[in-house]
Amino acid sequence: MKSVTRATIAAMLIALATGLAHASELPEGVMLIAGKPAPPLQLDNLDGEAYDLENSQGRWRFVHFWASWGGPCRKEMPSIDRMTRLLADTDIEFVLVNTAETEDSVFTFLGIAAPDLMPLLDSDGLATEAWQPRGLPATYLVDPDGLIRYQALGGREWEQPAYLEFLRNLGK
Repeated sequence: MKSVTRATIAAMLIALATGLAHASELPEGVMLIAGKPAPPLQLDNLDGEAYDLENSQGRWRFVHFWASWGGPCRKEMPSIDRMTRLLADTDIEFVLVNTAETEDSVFTFLGIAAPDLMPLLDSDGLATEAWQPRGLPATYLVDPDGLIRYQALGGREWEQPAYLEFLRNLGK
């Protein structure tokens, strides 16, 4: 019981010290994380261009793992497409990681559901495994120092006002 109490107090102090939102102010389904380092993420995008999460230190990153075969992912992707356009004026980087699918599958799906998005391809699933999502879709919000601060499991309507306001406040 003592260690649970100490861990809880430590997490609260970390959140307060870094100016993060209190859990009661978070949009539905977004959870505060105590701030563990983000695993490495080095993948190519659909155009074959290399990406490394570490190169975007200094800004918030919206890291989203998905697959076109999953119902919640399929339903959510148009919402993410709209959200990225609505938040184009923020300093948030949107990193969309497709998990273990072929380029053709990803290209065909996004061409219909979210043509403006450029995903990273985790063809062998190893990058996704390193992040250990408890299912897909899974979203992690990585702070400018490279720490995971928030997590959202499952699909949601990201372009809804509560999510947009929350993300805008991060991207200021």
